[in-house]
Amino acid sequence: MIRILGTIFAGLLGLAFGSFLNVCLSRWPSGESIVRPRSHCRHCNRTLAWWENVPLLSWLALRGRCRTCSAWIGWRYPLVELAVGGLWALVAWSLLRITWPGEPVIYLFDNHYALAGAIRIIVFYWLMIALAVLDAENLWLPNWITLPGIIVGFIFSVWRNRLMYETPGSDFSSPPFAPGWLSRLLGILAAAALILLFRWVYRLIRRREGIGLGDAKLMALLAAWLGLPGALLAFGLGVVLGALVAIVLLAVPSARRESESWALNKLPLGTFLCIGGIVSSLWGQPILAAYLRWAGF
Repeated sequence: MIRILGTIFAGLLGLAFGSFLNVCLSRWPSGESIVRPRSHCRHCNRTLAWWENVPLLSWLALRGRCRTCSAWIGWRYPLVELAVGGLWALVAWSLLRITWPGEPVIYLFDNHYALAGAIRIIVFYWLMIALAVLDAENLWLPNWITLPGIIVGFIFSVWRNRLMYETPGSDFSSPPFAPGWLSRLLGILAAAALILLFRWVYRLIRRREGIGLGDAKLMALLAAWLGLPGALLAFGLGVVLGALVAIVLLAVPSARRESESWALNKLPLGTFLCIGGIVSSLWGQPILAAYLRWAGF
């Protein structure tokens, strides 16, 4: 029962933080304050009533449209709230499995390694969703998110790895590798260097820019949070996903007719990397283990 209630609470909390993230995603690109003015329709500027701000339910009740001007609100709002709420609920479900029937809830707070893993991963998911949407909608990976994200991820990872050695026998999200701070730092630099290498090769061949510096910083962020193996897995998944999207666009005639320069359209690599990062954090260890078995290692 505690596990179910804790998961529901985490999911509801995630919906609330997802709603706040939607406000940030709507206002950050235009440089607006996320505090003032109050939530309002982006088309008619009417201030929203309290019941129009209930995560997910309000969007469903309004059928995705403003009740005054009937402007389309967009699918991004419920999808972001569902993504944050669902991922946070999954983290809580994993965290609470370390308890056994009859044990007090306070036991959770005695396991510092488990709590560190939970706090670390919910922050990571929030960052991934934020960057994925910003890049998909604006082709923008702001430095004031990626650079602090690298630092915070590095500190979180070093702190959690230290707690791992102080909490023997803990089975919550045990990473396949437990690097020290130096190897984690080298992994961050190597992940960024990989993107810079691809960027240089692309520019050498095509004589124009193809990959932004923001993607290099995002790869460094992934390495800071997931380690170099997890970041490389996220990169591989992101490239495959991006290639599949490109193939679909090539196969749709309407996409080619819309513009004479359709082949030069930019795809948000950062969005695909963020999706790969989330997948890597969820199933990275079994995917890497399966690959190593397949490769004969």
